[in-house]
Amino acid sequence: MTTKKIITVQNLVKKYGDFTAVNNISFDVYEGEIFGLLGPNGAGKSTTLEIMETLREKTSGQVMVDGFNLDEDPGNIKKIIGVQLQSSGFYPNLNLVELIELFSGLYNRKTNATQLLEKVNLVDKAKNKSKELSGGQKQRFSIATTLINTPRIIFLDEPTTGLDPQARRNLWDLIKQIRENGTTVILTTHYMDEAEQLCDRIAIMDKGEIIKMASPDKMIDELLATGFEKPKPAKAANLEDVFIHLTGREMRDE
Repeated sequence: MTTKKIITVQNLVKKYGDFTAVNNISFDVYEGEIFGLLGPNGAGKSTTLEIMETLREKTSGQVMVDGFNLDEDPGNIKKIIGVQLQSSGFYPNLNLVELIELFSGLYNRKTNATQLLEKVNLVDKAKNKSKELSGGQKQRFSIATTLINTPRIIFLDEPTTGLDPQARRNLWDLIKQIRENGTTVILTTHYMDEAEQLCDRIAIMDKGEIIKMASPDKMIDELLATGFEKPKPAKAANLEDVFIHLTGREMRDE
C-alpha cells in the first residue's frame, strides 16, 4: 500500500426527498489498500459505493477516482473499475466461459477465460452455467468478472454473505491475492472478523455519516485504552477456527 490517494470523496451528500442517505461524508482511499465501509443496514454504505461506481447520482459533493472527476469523466472511471455483480445478473443459459467472453466483448477486451477461471479455482466448472454453481462458486465467479477489464479498483458489496466458513476463508484468500497483484479493493461487510482480517483501514458509517475511520488495530487499541473488557476472556481461537481445522479449507463443491 502506498500513500498515493486513488479515491477522494469530499462532502458527499445523497438525498431522497427529505431523507438524507449520505450526509456530507469525506474520506480518501489509498492505492493498493483494502478499504472497508462498515455499518448497520441503512447506514449509507451501499449508496456511497454505488455513487463511486457511477451507478447512482449524488446530490452534492465531489468524487475523484484515479484522477478522474465523477461529474466530468464517468466514462473513464468505468474503464478502470470492476464492480461485483450479483449472480442474478448473469444470463442463465450461458456457461462460465461464454459469460466471460460476453463481458470481454462489452469491455472490448481479449480475455483468456481459462486463466481467469484458474485465478478463482473454477476451471473444472468452465462449461457449467452460473445457476448450477454453489454459493461460494457463484461469489468467486462474480469476483472473476470484476477482473475482466484489468481494473485498478474493484468494489465488493458484502462478498461473503451466506457462505459457509470454508468458502468464506477461501474468498478472503482470493481478495488478498487480488490486492497483492496491485488492485485496490473497496468492500462492505457485516462480518467484523472479516473486516479485521482483510481491511487496512475501515470507515464505520451510521445514519449516513462516518463516525470513525482508522485501521482495525487502532480502533481496537483505542477501545481497550478506555478500560473496556469483554465479559468473557477472549480465546486465541474461535469456533470458526475449530470448524476449519476439523474440516479443512480445500476447495469443495461449495
